[in-house]
Amino acid sequence: MPIRFVIPTCLLSCLLCLGLAQADTPELTIERIFDSPDLSGPTLREARLSPAGERVTFLRARDEDRSTLDLWEYHIDDDETRLLVAADEVVEDEGELSAEERARRERARIADLRGIVEYRWSDDGRFLLFPLAGDIYVLDMAAEEREVRQVTDSEDFDTDPQIAPDGEHVAFVRNRNLWIARIDDGSETALTTDGDEVISNGMAEFIAQEEMGRSTGFWWSPASNSIAFLRVDESPIDITLRYEIEAGTITMIEQRYPYTGTPNVTYRLGVVDIDSGETEWIDLGEEEDIYVPRVDWLPGGEQLSFQRQSRNQQTLELLLATPGEGEPEVLLTETEETWINLHDDLHFLANMPAFIWSSERSGYRHLYLYGLDGALIRPLTAGNWAVDALEGVDEELGMVYFTAAEVSPREKHLYRQSMVTSSPEIVSRISRRSGWHEVSMDRQARVYVNTYSSTEQPPQLGLHSADGERIAWLVENRVTGDHPYASFSEGHRPTEFGTLTGPDGQALDYRLIRPADFDADRRYPVFMHIYGGPTHRLVTDSWSRRILIDQYMARQGYVVFSLDNRGIERQGKAFQDAAYLKLGQIEMIDQMIGLDWLRSQDFIDPERIGIFGWSYGGYVALMALAQYPGEFAAGVAVAPVTDWALYDTHYTERYMGTPQDQPEAYEKGNVLTYADRIEDRLLLIHPMADDNVLFTHSTLLMQELQEKVIPFDLMTYPGEKHAIAGEPQRVHVYKTITEFLDRELEP
Repeated sequence: MPIRFVIPTCLLSCLLCLGLAQADTPELTIERIFDSPDLSGPTLREARLSPAGERVTFLRARDEDRSTLDLWEYHIDDDETRLLVAADEVVEDEGELSAEERARRERARIADLRGIVEYRWSDDGRFLLFPLAGDIYVLDMAAEEREVRQVTDSEDFDTDPQIAPDGEHVAFVRNRNLWIARIDDGSETALTTDGDEVISNGMAEFIAQEEMGRSTGFWWSPASNSIAFLRVDESPIDITLRYEIEAGTITMIEQRYPYTGTPNVTYRLGVVDIDSGETEWIDLGEEEDIYVPRVDWLPGGEQLSFQRQSRNQQTLELLLATPGEGEPEVLLTETEETWINLHDDLHFLANMPAFIWSSERSGYRHLYLYGLDGALIRPLTAGNWAVDALEGVDEELGMVYFTAAEVSPREKHLYRQSMVTSSPEIVSRISRRSGWHEVSMDRQARVYVNTYSSTEQPPQLGLHSADGERIAWLVENRVTGDHPYASFSEGHRPTEFGTLTGPDGQALDYRLIRPADFDADRRYPVFMHIYGGPTHRLVTDSWSRRILIDQYMARQGYVVFSLDNRGIERQGKAFQDAAYLKLGQIEMIDQMIGLDWLRSQDFIDPERIGIFGWSYGGYVALMALAQYPGEFAAGVAVAPVTDWALYDTHYTERYMGTPQDQPEAYEKGNVLTYADRIEDRLLLIHPMADDNVLFTHSTLLMQELQEKVIPFDLMTYPGEKHAIAGEPQRVHVYKTITEFLDRELEP
């Protein structure tokens, strides 16, 4: 006889309502995080004010394709946002990128983007210049129909186009030579001709792009009659073989990779006259084993500055050269017993013989005003907090604008200071909303574009006057209505910030996200998301795709935790210097303080803590498993460094010296030194065409673990570079990670 259940009508109604509510609240998935439209809202890049200040231009991704960018504008007087150039209306099929362009985009972390990925204004505001499919185009803003004009049309790939200040020529790199083309008729001239497999002219070398923050190798003079450029000779670097493994092929790449402790490139700095084609070479000094990280023209265009950095990066000189007048003059010299961090905080004043410069000599990065004779006039800022960047200078009103970590290393804000201040420690904060403010000011420093975000708010783009008052929203990006994240926002978990005390008493910042439906009486597994490297903080009140991954993990039942260890930027030079000659050591001490704190919390299951990191974070994850066996239930390392002897000169020697001079530091910083101690579950992931952290890092570890009969899980990605930027591959890698952790930690 069948059993019948009778459900009361009221209960049935409640169940139906609950079902409808759940149906209306979609599940946040890895697939949706990487799908279009972007959950963060419009993808906005390179927001800039036009020279006349009447509009703001920016790159914006399409709703239906988050990887393709078009050029947009916001017109201030009209209060309208509109599309200027759609990439596919200019070129239907972009085709394949050149090898050098692919590498350049990988260095710029835009390898997953297509369409218009960069642009520049001409100084007079008439032209917007952009490269597309290997050719160069300009949008004539003065034409009634806003026509797009093709400047170059070559079978070769033209990269790094820069328009002359007078708007008549565009300079670019083709086949490792420096070229110019007239904008009106497209006529071309090669300014250098000796570019080959070892010589490049005007092109930023690998080290400059990857480690020095310099993406170009040439600079127009203010008068538009000459161009300063670097001639880079890679012949001192030995050819090494690197394998790029695709799904069905293996390509053997001959690469001049500058391994730490081996020879570097050599430089020549030239100034070429665009009419005569004649080049005058600037004296860089007797020592050839140097870096040239920055080159800048002075406002008059008759003098040129360049920075000369010693190979050990403990000395940085700012020099002033007058072409045709002999040996350059050293304006100032910075020295450190550890290393000197490079910056872009150099501004030569037009109305007085002086310049603004930043230095960490006080223990924190601050701004200083110098005369052109190299004498210090006055400090402009001071205090136990760090300046991030000089953002603008208003010479007429005598004000400087800068971003800084004055509130907290977790936040970035905009400030101003008088150039005649007698109280450098007293600065005026302009931005008010707690979170992260990325600023781009106009040339007069009267208005600025602010990209604001926090852990609760995806990036918003606003136009502000110099006093901070918002003039207009360009993209308000409120998470309401039809915003892509609106349907997921109800389940968004708040981020908690706090500090722990490090071994030497310094504050270690952390962030924590509690899982969905948190119950203080339960014990939860931990997703310990780390980076740890000197150049990047994780614990910031800002929005990124990383936030969505962490939100996903919290919704799956994990406590998400990140801690910024000593050695990381924005907390003072002493905080960073603790990592000198101790990579792989100092991070472990601090991360274990975080682990001990987690275990002391009643809501944490101490037996279910997993650690995850990518790149440097992958290195830290491996070191955690190897140096502290049994402390973690599982670890995931993606594209990790394992042996610093396999990494490049500029990055590695900055923190570790050379293997010849500091063998003990390299031994203690090598994952393979401790690999035989790994006993916790490990998932190792590496892209098989990585030209940054070479695949060799992981193959060495694979062999070591196999020889010691230590089991581990492995996933490799044929054809992928360091970022694993392919859309399906990026989904696959995170699904692999989460499925591994779910299996090992059982959330």
